[in-house]
Amino acid sequence: MKSTGGAGLRPTLTTRGAITALLILQVIALPLFPPESFASNSQEWWLPVVLMIMVVIADVELILRRSDKAWPWYLISFANGFNILSRLMMVWAHATLASTGSNLPNIPYLVLTLISLAISFLMLVYTEWPEVRMGLLKAYKRQA
Repeated sequence: MKSTGGAGLRPTLTTRGAITALLILQVIALPLFPPESFASNSQEWWLPVVLMIMVVIADVELILRRSDKAWPWYLISFANGFNILSRLMMVWAHATLASTGSNLPNIPYLVLTLISLAISFLMLVYTEWPEVRMGLLKAYKRQA
């Protein structure tokens, strides 16, 4: 059996197209809440919106403006890290639903929280790969 040198998907995930797609798609994890979280009497809706705005600003700076600065990467890391922390703090309050004398698990909330946590964690790890940051810079320098 021929060895690939342990590379796996890393070369594919560090192409300019893959980096751009994943930077855009990470926005999905931030507002991933059940619909009742966005009710007018809920205070849960504003934090995901603010984090999403932060990621969009960083994406515009990296993808459209082709910035070589570090601050957009820090903004992405902050938004995803804060998403993880806030979800972990909110999961205990929303993990169950009161129902006629017993508590039932809030399955939709728990599933969406787990998906959001996984995406944010993976994006934190992914955006710290040197190949990802350099992948965008190399693509921009080749086009210039």
